[in-house]
Order: sequence, then C-alpha cells, then structure tokens
Amino acid sequence: MNTLLSLQGRHALVTGGGRGIGAAIARRLLSHGASVTLLGRDAATLAATADTLAEAVVSPAMLCTVAADISQADSVAAAFADAAGKAGPIDLLINNAGQARSAPFGKTDLALWQSMLEVNLTGTFLCTQAALPHMLANGWGRIINVASTAGLVGYGYVSAYCAAKHGVIGLTRALALETASSGVTVNAVCPGYTETDIVRDAVANIVRKTGRTEAQARAELAKGNPQGRLVQPDEVADAVAWLCQPSASAITGQSIAVAGGEVMAG
Repeated sequence: MNTLLSLQGRHALVTGGGRGIGAAIARRLLSHGASVTLLGRDAATLAATADTLAEAVVSPAMLCTVAADISQADSVAAAFADAAGKAGPIDLLINNAGQARSAPFGKTDLALWQSMLEVNLTGTFLCTQAALPHMLANGWGRIINVASTAGLVGYGYVSAYCAAKHGVIGLTRALALETASSGVTVNAVCPGYTETDIVRDAVANIVRKTGRTEAQARAELAKGNPQGRLVQPDEVADAVAWLCQPSASAITGQSIAVAGGEVMAG
C-alpha cells in the first residue's frame, strides 16, 4: 500500500473496470487509499476482477461492483445511484470503457458508426453528467477520460472510432473550461496501442485478413511507438493516478499521450 494514502476518503468509479486498463487503474487508485467502484456490462467479469483486487483492499467496503450499459441513460442513472449508495458520492470519475471496431470508410455502415459513438462518446457524456453535480457541490472532483491517440491524430480504417475519440477530447476541453474555477479538473489520457483485449482483437484481425503471424501482427502495431513496444496498462494507470492527486489541481483540459513519443504536443 502507498503509505501516503493521498486519496483516502475519496470514492472513484471506473467504467470498463473489469479488465485491462480499467482494472489496472482500479488497483492503482486503491493503493492510494481511494474506495473504488468497478462498472461494466458483465457482472461476472466484474466480480472476478474484484476478487483479484481483494489483496489491495484494507476493508471490503473499499471495493464494490455495479453492472450497467453506459450507452443507456437509465442504466447509467441507476448504476451511479447504486454506487453512491454503497460507497458514497463519486469524487473521481474515470471514463475508461470503450470499444474499437475497424472497417474501411466505405464499408462503415450506420450501425457501426452509431455503436462507436454510443460507447466511446455518449457513454462518457452520460457518466460525466451523472457524477458532476456532486463534484460541483463539493467544490472538488476529478474527471479523467481514457481516450486514445486516435483522439489526437487520424488512423486509417477506424474512422468511427477516431471520430468518437476526437469527440471525447473536445468534450474534455469544453468541460474543463466550464469547471475551471470550481475545484473540478477534467483531463484525458490518450494511450497508444496498449496490451489489452482491444489490441489482442486487432492482432487476431490482422492475422485473419493478411495471413501474418501473431508476432508479425504485434510488431506492426508496435512499430508506430518510437520505443518499439506496446504500452502496458499499468503505465496508463500511473498517469491517471497522477491526475487524480490533490497536487494536480492546476492541470485541467489536457490530453496526455501515453504512447512512447508517438504523438507529441506542439
């Protein structure tokens, strides 16, 4: 455990908390003393992840789970009320849940387009609206959107995903200005290709469509990173935890790439 416990007494809700980056973020926030709610669509996955995080918890009350579909307003409202009832109002919101599907633009149908916007952008909007009123009333809060380098630059064959993640960056910047004098900060963390289920699915897709080996497919994804590797979930979690700190109060409206130098701010 972190002996400083800098987030003790704070309640964090992590969407997409059942695996990958979300689970890594939850572990890191627990180590700083925060209570954490894992939110996701699959209750069984959430429960399994909670079991693996149990050793990082001083008290069972510090960790709970709630199932919801973040693209549906009623589901979000019910889940956030449930989480607040279990662990108190939400002080730290980590909008991490997301999906990535690829297709050439000409084969991107309306269903794919809407699904990417609903999960990656509308879900961020709905969860933020659910959490923000308490933060404003309390004069303190942290909203961190796990976007992507796809929100900072363009990538071929993922136009819907890129559009959604660019939307998340725009939302981050606009809301940061609205809340600048309130004690609430709003930032985005933008991972490059990270060792997650999304990347494993991308590797499988490359193998299936091109006949390359898994190693070749992974190397293709990693070569965009000047460090020549995939980002690890714990590296993203460290950036998120830093932005959650009380000492990060002057940092708002930023989109921080965690990508080995792939994207650099001008």
